[in-house]
Parts: sequence; C-alpha cells; structure tokens
Amino acid sequence: MPSFSAFEAAAPELAAAVRARLTAHTHLTLATLRADGAPRVSGTECTFADGELWIGSMWQALKAHDLRRDPRYALHSGSDDPPAWTGDAKVAGTVEEVTDPELVERLNGEAAQGGPSHLFRLDVAEASTVQVDEVAKRLIVEVWTPERGVRRIERT
Repeated sequence: MPSFSAFEAAAPELAAAVRARLTAHTHLTLATLRADGAPRVSGTECTFADGELWIGSMWQALKAHDLRRDPRYALHSGSDDPPAWTGDAKVAGTVEEVTDPELVERLNGEAAQGGPSHLFRLDVAEASTVQVDEVAKRLIVEVWTPERGVRRIERT
C-alpha cells in the first residue's frame, strides 16, 4: 500500500488539497475497528513528516489497541460550519506502528515526553476531497486509489 509521499507523486494536486484540509484543523476524526468488528470513532491529530502521514496516541488508548489488532483506518478532516465550509478530506488505508523511541519522541512531541505513547504511519489505499463548485450548485468529489488514479464525480 502506498505511503503518503507515493500518493503525492501519483496525484500531486489532489494530495496537496488533501494535505491542506487535514492541516486546516488541529482535531480530526479517526475511525478504527473494535474487536467485534464494530466501528470506533476517536479524535486525533496528524503530522506530516519525512514524506509520511502520522498519528500518535496516548499509551494503551482504545484506538491504539484497535489499530494494533486490525490496522485498517479512515481519517476525516475537521470541518467548518456552513457558510464557511470549503470542503472536507478523507484518507483510508492501513497503519504501521513505529516503535523507534527517537522517532516517537520527535513526532509525538509533548505526548511522548509525558511517558510512553504510540506512533502510527498511515499508508493510503484511498484519498478524497469533497467540495462545492463556485456557485454552490454542484458537489465535487475527487477520489484517488492506486489502482484507478484520480476520478472526479460531480453531483447536483
């Protein structure tokens, strides 16, 4: 599964839009899978570093347990309320937990300084943005997958 930098190389304009929406708000929404297969939604923050997309977690948090057991995730950008809403971004794929202490401390910052924490690198199976056109008459969805590249879907 591609890294975020591979997604950026394959679809630079869409990747820039996804990155901008993911970094426009501090708080994002992460979906993971519980042991029984039910979804779990958690708040999280993300970091872009070394060509990768990363999330951290407090030590032994439920979302970390979920990701260690089943690495599938979906990450949704923060969103403004209308009429200020300019769009959303979503990324989905699988994570890899990284345990290198120096990297965990560098990327988790203050969270790592307070004690142990988890660090996950996010690989990208799908990325998308949703926005409205200039006159707010059409919804525009752009989706990238490694298999199909970028697709644009317009709905009225």
